[in-house]
Amino acid sequence: MNLTVIGSGYVGLVSGTCFAEMGNKVTCIDIDEEKIEGLKNGVIPIYEPGLDQMVKRNIENGTLHFSTKLSKHLNGCDAAFIAVGTPMGEDGSADLKYVLSVAREIGTHMTTPLTVVDKSTVPVGTADKVSSAITEELDKRGLKIEFHVVSNPEFLKEGDAINDFMKPDRVVIGSDNEHSTQIMRNLYSPFFRSSMDRLITMDVRSAEMTKYVANAMLATKISFMNEIANICELVGADVNKVRIGIGSDSRIGYSFIYPGSGYGGSCFPKDVKALKKTAAEFDYDAQIIGAVEKVNDKQKLVIANKVVKRFGENLNGKTFAIWGLAFKPQTDDMREAPAIYIIKELVKRGAKINAYDPKAMEEAQHFYLKDTPNVSYKTSKYETLKDADAMILLTEWKEFRSPDFEELKQSLKSPIIFDGRNQYKDDHLKNLGFEYYQIGKKTVV
Repeated sequence: MNLTVIGSGYVGLVSGTCFAEMGNKVTCIDIDEEKIEGLKNGVIPIYEPGLDQMVKRNIENGTLHFSTKLSKHLNGCDAAFIAVGTPMGEDGSADLKYVLSVAREIGTHMTTPLTVVDKSTVPVGTADKVSSAITEELDKRGLKIEFHVVSNPEFLKEGDAINDFMKPDRVVIGSDNEHSTQIMRNLYSPFFRSSMDRLITMDVRSAEMTKYVANAMLATKISFMNEIANICELVGADVNKVRIGIGSDSRIGYSFIYPGSGYGGSCFPKDVKALKKTAAEFDYDAQIIGAVEKVNDKQKLVIANKVVKRFGENLNGKTFAIWGLAFKPQTDDMREAPAIYIIKELVKRGAKINAYDPKAMEEAQHFYLKDTPNVSYKTSKYETLKDADAMILLTEWKEFRSPDFEELKQSLKSPIIFDGRNQYKDDHLKNLGFEYYQIGKKTVV
């Protein structure tokens, strides 16, 4: 098929590249000329394992192209995917200005029948707004060209997006037109060689809702388990053992019940707020969703509170080694990362920070922590330990899982670890002489 993907950010670039990998001719569009020139030369603007090799391979094969000119790539296109950002507005709703801008441009330049696909995460009713925007532009031109708007939400995990796209556990297609539904079935059929029942079709509004509900459900599991962890710590239970006990129930499972410093990233915080706002627009108070958000906001400061409890309210003269800045491993994404809130809270109290992350340090320096003083970025995890009063683990990168604890002990001023991801065995650290502070269990000293 001949596909156009508008927006070359995370969703658009991964989607377009994976479609090209299956033999489709794909043109990825973006208004950022520097980004497009970089992509033509194999420079990937995001970190996602395996993406750079796949982009390069499909450029060489002639299946993947990049352009800033949407008008040149709509004629004869089978489907145009809208994959631009939907940033969170001041009121918590999804800002659709980029989506609707693309819709108007499609209406301005389309010359042949077209299936328009909403790939961006958008609230219920967006397809209607996209359709209206396209129709308005066609009316200005005095044209009647058939088109249909389809919802095809993405379910990609950052750090494993290629695998998620190439081997999806489900693909949701929201369509009210059989021709467009069939185009989408044909497009995705190579991804389901053995089981087409994982391709789920429904009406457009249900598909739009499905994306928000999926993320809100996962966020709910995280916040629920974090609240249980805090209760466990108070009553003297071990949340790590409780997790194993409940996860063995097949109705619950082990996914998304690991206690930690709260969720972050591009999806969960934004989508939970957007779903809550959608409910409010219909005069419904989404109490559970609101509680999920409140628990997560508090959870981001649990580790900082433990540090303050241990070292005192005034942290002047104290230095802390931070291991991990990204909101999760295998990505450089720091959007709503707990590290941002923890570091700012410690610095506000006078502390100095030695930080290291395998991929996210540039994001921290130039964007998320650029105005935060007293933060030094180091070239390795062990370099952060120099002159540090304690180590704080915030992202569960593989290289942090089995560190040299003897080197940790010798390098730190005192053998103290605050673990925001419950990565280590407390009995083991106790035997090594560490003070070990984790989430959901009373401190081992």
